[in-house]
Amino acid sequence: MNVSEISGLVTGQKNFFATGATRGFAFRAEMLKRLETMIREHEDEITDALHADLRKPWFEAWGGEIGIVLSDVRHTRKHLRRWMKPEKVSTPFVHFPAKSRIMPEPFGVSLIVGPWNYPFQLLAAPLIGAIAAGNTAILKTAPATPAVSALVAKIVPEYFHPEYIAVAEGGREINRALFAEAFDFIFYTGNTEVGREVMSAAAKHLTPVVLELGGKSPCIVHSDADVSTAAKRIVWGKFYNAGQTCVAPDYLLVQKSVKDALVKEIREVLKAFYGSDPQASPDYARVVNVPHFTRLAGMLAGQKILAGGNTDPSERYIAPTLIDEPSPDSAVMKDEIFGPIMPVLSYDTLDDAIRAVNSRPKPLALYVFSRGRGTVQRVLSETSSGGAAVNETLSHMTTSHLPFGGVGESGMGSYHGRASFDCFSHRKSVLDKPEWFDFWLRYPPYRRFPKSLKGITERLM
Repeated sequence: MNVSEISGLVTGQKNFFATGATRGFAFRAEMLKRLETMIREHEDEITDALHADLRKPWFEAWGGEIGIVLSDVRHTRKHLRRWMKPEKVSTPFVHFPAKSRIMPEPFGVSLIVGPWNYPFQLLAAPLIGAIAAGNTAILKTAPATPAVSALVAKIVPEYFHPEYIAVAEGGREINRALFAEAFDFIFYTGNTEVGREVMSAAAKHLTPVVLELGGKSPCIVHSDADVSTAAKRIVWGKFYNAGQTCVAPDYLLVQKSVKDALVKEIREVLKAFYGSDPQASPDYARVVNVPHFTRLAGMLAGQKILAGGNTDPSERYIAPTLIDEPSPDSAVMKDEIFGPIMPVLSYDTLDDAIRAVNSRPKPLALYVFSRGRGTVQRVLSETSSGGAAVNETLSHMTTSHLPFGGVGESGMGSYHGRASFDCFSHRKSVLDKPEWFDFWLRYPPYRRFPKSLKGITERLM
């Protein structure tokens, strides 16, 4: 697609949306079924493309990109009719005999901008919400993952007309052209810097946006944690997709008394998961491209390595790596890592750990490992994050029953399951009042309204 085609594509979708074809339950349900069919019929091609771009292992490609989407689309199809129904709400007696309801309605033409780390899932998952809510959608693929981008551009037109769902490929020039259009809704997943650009562009048209960003998600391991279980779940969450996950644990905060034991367990888990040479493991992904490899390799310079540290630019390989107590001013502690490097920091008291988390912008996720409910409750109540998991990593974002999204610099808005439907819907408030009763006191001249009725009226509102 070239820049000159963008305006025509948006106009075509606006015209199609104006026909009202997307609004009915039958159409939405059929399109969700068609999306599921598309994914099932192309599972092998999707996993092959993910392997070509990121060398994703089959299990991670299917589980993290395909299975999660199929689960969400089934959940949405099951509940869609109920979600679409107007919600009846109470009406104050002062409005008698009116009734009140909230009607979900689609925004219109939506733009969904996907990232490169989960280049299929993070396009398809928000698309479920767009379809369910009755919108049209333009999907902007990530140029950093060309195999997946080309596949999406190939298969989507086989199942959907471009006036309903279309795919836009390209780099920054295409992004700028898209952001210049007056969309009815924008859903962006990516880094904070581009998120600011998206929000700025949307402001020119007063377009509502959802921003799924990132940040440095902390992982607290308190002294009363089960160190063996914590090590397995942290290694899985951190090095899944070679650390290129927006909610991957970005750094460890470990109470000093268990630091050595945890590091020892993590070393053993790394060997159990990926063998003595992770580069030879079929279960370990690669960094997406050379610029990101160079950035990550630079973070290792001058650091004390506790595990890993090996790199191979010819394969964009960086070993699963632990680094010890990096300086707060180092790049690895200032920037979101988004790769297979885990800083290990120690703390004395829980107050210190909470203070360390709160000294940074609000993260997309927070993890705490502890068997003490008081410890867990303090961490959850005294910190702010988009989501959180207790004695677990990543899994909170894989359920259709929990909204997923950020807060502060980690994003705004949420989706998955019912939250996706709500995300792509405007909740229109409706007060419906019949004509057979009209309370004359509300009309001018107001001198007819006795001041003595003020208190009674206030109680009825």
